Amino acid sequence: QVQLVESGGGLVQAGGSLRLSCAVSGLTTSNNPVMGWFRQAPGKEREVVAAIRWNGGSTNYVDSLKGRFIISRDNDKNTGYLLMNNLKPEDTAVYYCAARTGWTLGTLPSQYAYWGQGTQVTVSS
Repeated sequence: QVQLVESGGGLVQAGGSLRLSCAVSGLTTSNNPVMGWFRQAPGKEREVVAAIRWNGGSTNYVDSLKGRFIISRDNDKNTGYLLMNNLKPEDTAVYYCAARTGWTLGTLPSQYAYWGQGTQVTVSS
């Protein structure tokens, strides 16, 4: 059974940083897992933030967030991370980690079979 457990959200002032964590169980490197981070603001569709291959560490970012957000993983801890720097009020959303097997660095929610519970990130101005 695959489970993803997120942590690290909260309230932060504009310009601050947060690091989200996503602990994965039930997947190993033999599954060639890919982790994606998505976010969903009120009234908006869920959108991809970044994705990373567990094997090799290749990454993919949405262009608008390159340079501010950094995705990483620790294979030994089976945990993925999303470091968010210079946060802006428009980054306010529920952030989700998701996982899939296979090599594709998916950018669509439909490409991911497994999801975390979501964590709220609120950026105050």
